[in-house]
Amino acid sequence: MKTDSKKTLIAYFSHAGENHVNGAMKHLEIGNCKVAAQMIQEITGGDLFYINTVFKYPGNHLEKINRAKEELTKQVRPELTEQVQHMENYEVVFLVYPNWWGTCPMAVFTFLESYDFTGKKIAPICTHEGSGLSTSVSDITKICGADVLKPLAI
Repeated sequence: MKTDSKKTLIAYFSHAGENHVNGAMKHLEIGNCKVAAQMIQEITGGDLFYINTVFKYPGNHLEKINRAKEELTKQVRPELTEQVQHMENYEVVFLVYPNWWGTCPMAVFTFLESYDFTGKKIAPICTHEGSGLSTSVSDITKICGADVLKPLAI
């Protein structure tokens, strides 16, 4: 399903290092969400955008999830290293993210709050280790005002 690459964006937040994979802790050189985003790009021909934070999350899983919980509790919006150029040109945004503490990572909230998504379609794709989408899709819907398509939990 190739789409017009000028109209499709694949925005992803991904974390390498220690991750849960099939119930076990493994070190990943490339995070699961980046792998999924690259696969979507191969299929759609869309543009990739890495939702990258100024703060670098620890590679250690326990330290990472503790930081993520603190960000969620305090509703922190981590600063991103760059912005999407010409967001107005995109009609469809595949949003790929892990489930952290029952929703999107706070960096994804920063991303969503940085643009006007009115009239755009967002396709949420959430990686998880058994917790599914949790509240991430309803949170995305509340924030961005886009037409949120049927999500995929992987």
